[in-house]
Amino acid sequence: MSAQETRPAESTDKPSQPDSRNPAAPDSTAPADPDDCGDLGRCGYSIGGPPDLTLADLASFRPVQPTLGGEPRGFGVVGMPTNLLATASEQLIPGTVLGWDLTVRFMPVAFVFDNGDGTTTRAATGGASWASLGQGQFTPTATSHTYRERGTYDVSLTVEYAASVNFGSGIWRPVPGVVRAEASGYGVRVVEVRTALVERTCAEDPTGPGC
Repeated sequence: MSAQETRPAESTDKPSQPDSRNPAAPDSTAPADPDDCGDLGRCGYSIGGPPDLTLADLASFRPVQPTLGGEPRGFGVVGMPTNLLATASEQLIPGTVLGWDLTVRFMPVAFVFDNGDGTTTRAATGGASWASLGQGQFTPTATSHTYRERGTYDVSLTVEYAASVNFGSGIWRPVPGVVRAEASGYGVRVVEVRTALVERTCAEDPTGPGC
């Protein structure tokens, strides 16, 4: 009787491996339809938030031109303060940037007056009238300027705005830098005023000195 060789039975619990004979065999872990990803993470996509913007991205958004004036209107006196006034306010502008719907907010943060005589005045606000401040005419204010010589001076204004954006979440995200808007065309005629002691007023003597 010949000896018989006994071999252990092979385990049927083999780890599943791709069928090398059929490389096109579908992987049950991958979606059958590449456009049907279900959870986007399975397709290798990531979901990001709104982008960080720069002022260059907001080039199509511009604040409106500020207004410029003063008191006495168009007039000044040598050696006495002329009160320069400007108006600029918060602005909200809706639009779309890089495919995102958003609102751009401009907030005035600085007012720079070019006084027309080679000097500038920088203030945090556009100033206020003497009446609203409870002050008399020709008294100093945060935006007043004293001219030293007679002449007509062309005053201009630059308002600096801080920009921020809201993508609909209610959270305002600041954008570095400032946006500038300008106003011009306000002339101040500066004159000298002299006083003299006279016997009678101009009403009493219209031909008197200084009348």
